Amino acid sequence: MQIKSPIGKQGETQAAHFLTEKGYRVVEMNFRKNYTEIDIIATKDDTLVFVEVKTRVSEAYGKPFEAITRSKIDNLTRTAHLYAKMHPHLPKAMRIDAIGVTMDQDGRVEDIEHIENISGF
Repeated sequence: MQIKSPIGKQGETQAAHFLTEKGYRVVEMNFRKNYTEIDIIATKDDTLVFVEVKTRVSEAYGKPFEAITRSKIDNLTRTAHLYAKMHPHLPKAMRIDAIGVTMDQDGRVEDIEHIENISGF
């Protein structure tokens, strides 16, 4: 498992604030199981939402969402189902979202983009 960079942690914190402002309730952050991590787990409108956060300070390595591969989504899906089994008191409806955070070189947020239901389950 990769060590998260300070920029990655900052992006996740900004994403959690963003979700809270949109009416989500953050349940847990950085849930790890085996080799997969779910960055943010939240609820909204009786739905359990698993959020993958990608943060970039430049486009040298591509745009944030370009880093989310089919394999990553498959791993997130398996881990999301496991988390749901471990927490039966949480909503049964589930989805996986993605948040892309773009920051400037000084660590200020330039843009946050939220895509709902990237997995289709």
